[in-house]
Amino acid sequence: MKRFVILVLVCVGLVASPVMAETQKIGFVDLQKALNLSIAGKEAKEKIKTKVQGYDAEVQGRQEELKKLKEDLEKQAMLLSEDARNAKERDYQQKVKDYQRFTKDIQETLQQTDADLTRKILESLLKVVQEVGKKEGYSMVLEKTESSIVYADESIDISDMVIKAFDAKRK
Repeated sequence: MKRFVILVLVCVGLVASPVMAETQKIGFVDLQKALNLSIAGKEAKEKIKTKVQGYDAEVQGRQEELKKLKEDLEKQAMLLSEDARNAKERDYQQKVKDYQRFTKDIQETLQQTDADLTRKILESLLKVVQEVGKKEGYSMVLEKTESSIVYADESIDISDMVIKAFDAKRK
């Protein structure tokens, strides 16, 4: 009896699926493209670039300071007593550690800022994708890279439509 019910359901599914397939509208969106080409994405990149440039001057200054300390240490090494030389070496090593910690903190800060900006943009983009999908009558919209699409006809790519709608919504 169970086998008969399953067989009937499979047959009904096979008969109904060609009819249903004709009414299904499927599209995909490349969110990475939307992130890179949307106004918000470009603004976020510019914001990160500005932060990097702001940190760059300080990093360069600290590098120069370390370079000068190293040169002074090498020049004075023979003239200083062992205790004085050891004290200068410890001071130099401490400044190297501080520099490394500083650059690591900058990297983490920049990565966190980038992640926060990207997350906010993606949240808004996903809402726009849903709106475009509903408005245009799509049954399903897939994300190009995450859904493992191996091939898709470009005619079902709605990335540009989403970017336009997203940019229009921001204005």
